Amino acid sequence: MTPAPAPDRIGPEAVPRRRWRVAVLLGTGVLVNYFDRVNLSVAGPALHTEFGLSAVGFGYLSGAFNWTYAALQLPMGVLLDRFGVRALGSIGAFIWSIASFGAAAAPGLRTFFSMRLLLGVGEAPTFPAYAKATGYWFPRDERSLATAVFDGAAKFGPAIGVLLMGVLTVSFGWRFSFAVTGLVSFLYFVAFYFVYRDPKDDRGLSSVERRYLAEGGAQPESATKKPEGAPLAYLLRQRKVQGLVAGFFGYNYSFYLLLYWLPSYFSALHLDTLHSAFYTSVPWLVATATDLLIGGWLVDALIRRGARDTVVRQTVLIAGTSCGLAIAGAMSTQNPAIAVIWISIALGGLAAAAPVGWSIPSLIAPRDSVGSVGGILNFGNQVAGILAPVVTGYLAGSFSNAFGVAAVLLLLGIAGYIFLLGKIEPVPEPAGRHLEA
Repeated sequence: MTPAPAPDRIGPEAVPRRRWRVAVLLGTGVLVNYFDRVNLSVAGPALHTEFGLSAVGFGYLSGAFNWTYAALQLPMGVLLDRFGVRALGSIGAFIWSIASFGAAAAPGLRTFFSMRLLLGVGEAPTFPAYAKATGYWFPRDERSLATAVFDGAAKFGPAIGVLLMGVLTVSFGWRFSFAVTGLVSFLYFVAFYFVYRDPKDDRGLSSVERRYLAEGGAQPESATKKPEGAPLAYLLRQRKVQGLVAGFFGYNYSFYLLLYWLPSYFSALHLDTLHSAFYTSVPWLVATATDLLIGGWLVDALIRRGARDTVVRQTVLIAGTSCGLAIAGAMSTQNPAIAVIWISIALGGLAAAAPVGWSIPSLIAPRDSVGSVGGILNFGNQVAGILAPVVTGYLAGSFSNAFGVAAVLLLLGIAGYIFLLGKIEPVPEPAGRHLEA
């Protein structure tokens, strides 16, 4: 049970807001990530013409990013717990900028495919690192909103990215759009390297704000240079971790189905490239709003007003994921306007649940294990990310079937949240491992 705040705890209105600078930095990184990812979906028709890609081939190309991304999630969590957010975050941002420049200059499909694999390597630390950073920098009752800042960027990125990349691709060609994302990615690498520090290393963090974080339940930082988190095998056996992974698997399958295939879906409804980009952006804009307002602000506001932490988070997780089932509504229409309504409801609900889900690793992980739990979670996410574009490629003749598969996986995810995750509280420390005084 979460202890009640001490009577003399500092109120947020009296505290400097340096932590929110970190939230904006992390959100910017995710925004750039999704520019890098969504430009492939916009460039799909041009790549089909230049490289002779089939629908199935495009599905495999779309999933290439997720192959290396998924393969690195479990070791990346361990590396984050060992070497920290700044080191892994900086190296990753540099690599993903190189991958975008390489894709822009790719002479053929093999090189382009290799650059998508490299992009997965570079972006692999992003979400586990940012979940870990949020645990350090934010108390429990601000963590959902802080998480929503970077998770909302994962929706806002596609919302504006498909429009920007669409204009760049139509006006200057697909290679130019990849070069632009490479430049933006490199600028972010520079910003992250010089700006981000963990709280214990940030000289600009005031003693008042440092006390506020500690009293509010921010994740404590290890005093040792090489902290030892709980073993991966132990974490994988925990029902709470399994339930979180199962729930997010359904979410991420739907997410990547829509991220990579939504422009193609609207094109199949006889819309041109720019109109497909416009219709694609609408659900992502709705998702950005629900992510920030419901999954972020509302969750924290209710918890600060005394609502039970677990009840609030579980309600948003389950209700939001249930709204995702509206994706099945697009199975029986050929009208783009009706389809965009159903898809907006689905993506809006899933987006509301997402920041709550991403705040959970820092709430359930044993000491020094947030990165590892985040890595396990994102490994499951990226297995879904691998399957979604490939399965959809094989089903591209029937988007109705593709949406039906997503709905079934969402139902299984809801069951995982209810029956496995349960109460959102730390899992027990491994036997023989004791907290230091």
